[in-house]
Amino acid sequence: MIKVMVVDDDNLVRKGLISVMPWKKFGMEVVGEASNGLKALEFLESHNVDLMLTDLAMPVMSGVELIRRARKEFPHVYTVVLTLHQDFEYIQEALRLGAIDYIAKVQLEKDCFEEVLERIYNRMMEEPRRDYNANESISIDTGFVLLSVNKTTREYWIKEWHDKSDISMIEADTNLWFWTQPLEQSNQLWLERLLKEMGTKPGWSLIRLSGLMGKHDKDVHRRLREYRDKDFFYDYVPDSGVGSLSLQEADSHKQVRSEESMDRLKEQWSSNEWIYQDGVFHEHLHALKLMRLPQAMLLGLLYSLIDKWNLLFYSVGVDKIKLPDSFDSWEHVYSWCITIRNTIRKAIIRPSFSQEVVECILKAVQIAHDEMSQQITAVNLAKRVNMSRSYFSQCFKEIAGSNFSDYLRQVRMEKAKEYLLYTNKTVQWIAESVGYADEKYFSRTFREQTGMLPSKYRQMHAREQQ
Repeated sequence: MIKVMVVDDDNLVRKGLISVMPWKKFGMEVVGEASNGLKALEFLESHNVDLMLTDLAMPVMSGVELIRRARKEFPHVYTVVLTLHQDFEYIQEALRLGAIDYIAKVQLEKDCFEEVLERIYNRMMEEPRRDYNANESISIDTGFVLLSVNKTTREYWIKEWHDKSDISMIEADTNLWFWTQPLEQSNQLWLERLLKEMGTKPGWSLIRLSGLMGKHDKDVHRRLREYRDKDFFYDYVPDSGVGSLSLQEADSHKQVRSEESMDRLKEQWSSNEWIYQDGVFHEHLHALKLMRLPQAMLLGLLYSLIDKWNLLFYSVGVDKIKLPDSFDSWEHVYSWCITIRNTIRKAIIRPSFSQEVVECILKAVQIAHDEMSQQITAVNLAKRVNMSRSYFSQCFKEIAGSNFSDYLRQVRMEKAKEYLLYTNKTVQWIAESVGYADEKYFSRTFREQTGMLPSKYRQMHAREQQ
């Protein structure tokens, strides 16, 4: 727990703050109070205090002098100023002396107590710990890292563990804790209890870190933050016990990727082989993991693949594939890919057709999308997928749900709608881009499908968007 002391010469203010603030919610408890700076120093000498809330204008010893003395004698204590709004010059002096925040008494209302305390807690977590020198070099080679895949929302349980132990843990970043400690038997028991607790806290991992000798704390913290941002996403494995990582290994991870490799990856995932062949599927996943794309780039790649998969598989009965808002780790990506693959395989199974026939029809569907601007006929397409025209037409209708001519027309009309809504291209250009050399014939076909001419369709939807 974070141990708190309240210092104010007004007894009602002290009692009020102690009773109404939601201390426990932020892992805090009030362990003492004082009516002036001198009594506060006496309390600090005999009690453990992590956070001191102090008034500035007090008899015997002012809050400014208290902060100055505490900074020298108790450098580990964080200070927050309690003040009236007119004490601006005093506030500046207190902040210059190291206070991390201030609370204006006149602005304290019941509905903002939690907000104020949360702000103070976050400031404490953002400040470097004051009981170590970040510029000192580390004198042992091994340490531990406790980190979570959750990088944004701070979890408070580990702070309680820190307060209960004699191990000096440093929070290098949100939910990223680091410490160096000889692995004695008592510490081993503490680690075992920590691992047991982690079993109830999903997303956390404990790693034994080596290669620390002679490194500076701040440099290690920076490299750990980089590792968590770039590589931990791919390395995290749930319920894996204590992992191991050398600082040199953390530095050696390099994302080997190029525009050509990205294009090749998209091409591999755009084909159908990974759906039917387990080996190909796992090879594609392994290649994707090895690229160690930043999470934003990985999501962008998956979005582009989903667009292609939906075009390809929706016509044969697969529900629209959607991407989660985010992925916690590569394990999450891996599980999602397996689920999507199983969904597609289940949906495209046709008991009356062989796998080869279904693959041929899927290939025909893909050609219809990729080459819609060209003159495509069922006869030509049947030859390209090595089927007779009559059998191709029969299979296409039963698997895709419509004959090939109707399907191709629908694909072209949907693409034409997209051009009309999101580009300023002329109707003639759009007609040619979706496979119609004759603009009038295109417009007539478009009206048959939508009930209006292309120009009218564009005007109507433009007004709706405005």
